[in-house]
Formats: sequence, structure tokens, C-alpha cells
Amino acid sequence: MKKIFFSFLMFAAMLTPVVLTSCDDNDDDNGTDPTDDYKLSGSIQDTRTLDASVEYLLTGPLIVEDGATLNIPAGTTIKAQKGFGSYILVLQGGKINVNGTANAPVTMTADIEDAAQGHWGGLIINGKAPLSGGETGKTEINNAYTYGGANAADNSGSITYLILAYTGARSSADVEHNGLTLNGVGNGTKIENVYIPDGADDGIEFFGGSVNVKNLLVVNSDDDMFDFTQGYNGTLENAYGIWEAGYVSSEEDPRGVEADGNLDGNNPDQQGQSNFTIKNMTIDLRLAANTAEGYYMHDVLKIRRGAKATIENALVKGQGQAKDLVDMTDGKGTGDPTSVINITNSLTTALSGVEKNGTADITVEAGNTGCPTDIFAWTGYQF
Repeated sequence: MKKIFFSFLMFAAMLTPVVLTSCDDNDDDNGTDPTDDYKLSGSIQDTRTLDASVEYLLTGPLIVEDGATLNIPAGTTIKAQKGFGSYILVLQGGKINVNGTANAPVTMTADIEDAAQGHWGGLIINGKAPLSGGETGKTEINNAYTYGGANAADNSGSITYLILAYTGARSSADVEHNGLTLNGVGNGTKIENVYIPDGADDGIEFFGGSVNVKNLLVVNSDDDMFDFTQGYNGTLENAYGIWEAGYVSSEEDPRGVEADGNLDGNNPDQQGQSNFTIKNMTIDLRLAANTAEGYYMHDVLKIRRGAKATIENALVKGQGQAKDLVDMTDGKGTGDPTSVINITNSLTTALSGVEKNGTADITVEAGNTGCPTDIFAWTGYQF
């Protein structure tokens, strides 16, 4: 994802007081529409807990303010209206607790059947953990909000068993949501068991920070499955990315992993470049082999612009087409040569580009098992 700031003015009018009340039997008697009580938008300034027994409609930006907490119980469903302005944003000092379980995950999805990628925004969390260069950043989709700081252990809450579907709405080709955007999020935050199907732009993107993410399934992301930038230094463990048979990307250079050391490669001399670890990853390309634009993955692993990657037990498989397996080069700087990457290439179609490009400890060998699939049984996805 490119990092281009977007004017706050477009959204200022949308931030009405948040509606999070529960309707009662008297609502119809006084002329109000009880469904209004289940609409979400605006600003949360205290502790609010949703009700899993009702279905919520996200009608605009829902902002969790500094000092506030949004609790979402197991089994809760939030459906979002179409548009760039439908998203949930947790500000620095705010917390979100998504308390899903394997039997009752929390679902955030489109408000219509047969929705397409990019129907609504997604979930964004702004933390106080360090960025490259010790800088602070401005949230891409709304530059009124800051992220980054000096607290690597910053705690923005807990997310377990969450489905984020049909995310990635855009205002332009350069200003887009991801499924899950983690801006300077600290490692005091817990994120485990997340399923992101059918999203535009990236499945997940880390802008700096140190948060660790475990058990992540991304299906049919339009751009990158897993994206790291701006000094991210945590661990992604058990990551599975899939392009299904028949899926075609609209992006020019979709990747399994895209990693930059600093933001957009514009600050190669900054201290604290991205230095992250991926353990147990599978990239599964099921699309029939084709070298036409959108039908093939540009790079399975793209590590560039000062990023240092430690990638253990990675596997790429399927009949789909990929150009490069591992590419460490870029016009704005190569990946860190001390990177250590171990990957098995089990694609049944030959690469159209190169197996390895760049200087690093890159091992391509048989035997890697990648990410297990049984950990995603709760999603209902058929592997």
C-alpha cells in the first residue's frame, strides 16, 4: 500500500455521536425506529460493550478515542454499509477487545449479499510503539490521527477469532484501506486467529510497531497478502495466504510478502528499519497458470528498502503462476543482506522470473511444511 495522506475534512461531518444503545419494547410506541439503536458510527469516549444477540450496522467511521474501550463479545456480527467512510479506528490510548471464540467468532462484513472486494474499509489500530527513525505517522485514510511513539509494549487491546470480510474500500488508487491495518501497534496487544477473505488492497499491513500476530488466514487479497513497512519488528506466526482457482487480481504487482524497511523507501538512513520474523507460512496459488497481468503473483517474497526478514518454514504451492520466488532488489534500496530466508517451492508451474535475486542467506529446498490448516477449522474454510 502506498502511504499518501488524505484530507480529514471529508470525514469531519460524518463523526456524529456514536449510537450504541439497546432498543426496548417502547421504541415503536414513541415513533422511533428500533433498528436505529443498532447503528454504529461516531466517537466512543468511554467503555462500551456490544450485544451479541443483535446485528449491528456500521454506517460511518467508528472511532475509539484515547482512554476509551470497545468490547465486542463472542458471536457478534457487524455489517458495514458500502463506502470508504465505513471503518473502525482505534486511536492511540484506546482499546478494542474482540472476544470471539472458535465456536462463536466475531464477524465484520458487508451489509449485502454477494458483496465485492472493497465494500467497506476495515479495522485500523493506532498504537504508541516505535517506527523507523523514531518518527510518528499519520493514519493513511485520515491524517488527523497519529500513531507511533516509544512504547514497544503498548497495549491496544485483544483480538481473538475475528472475521474481516470484503474490506479495502478506496477513495483513490493511492488511498486505500486494508483488511487489518496495524499502525505502530505494541506487543502488549494480543492478535490471534484472524480470517480476512475477499479484501481489496492488502490482507494485513504493519506500519512499524512490535505487535505479534498468530494464526492468520488471508484469502483472495487483491494486492499483498502480508505487508510490512516503517520499522515493523514483531513476529507473524502461522500465516496462510490463498488465491483461489478463478481469482484474478486487479493490482499491477501483487505479492505474498512485501516488506519495506522504512516508509515507501524514502528514508534509507533511518535507524530502526523493519526487522521481523515469519514462522510457518504457506502461499497457495490455485489459479491456473497464466502470464497475463493479474493472473500471476509478481513476487512470492519481496524484501526490499532496508528491510531485514527472518522467514522460517515457508512453502509456496499450487498450480498458479509466480514471477519471482525471492526478490531482494528495488530501485529505492535492497533488502538487508543479513536476512535469513528458508522456503520450499512446490509450484507445479515454473517461475517466469528468477528463483533468487539479491544478497542474503536464502535457502530454497524441499521439505518445508508451511502453515498448518487445522488451526483454521473455526473459519469453515475448505482447504
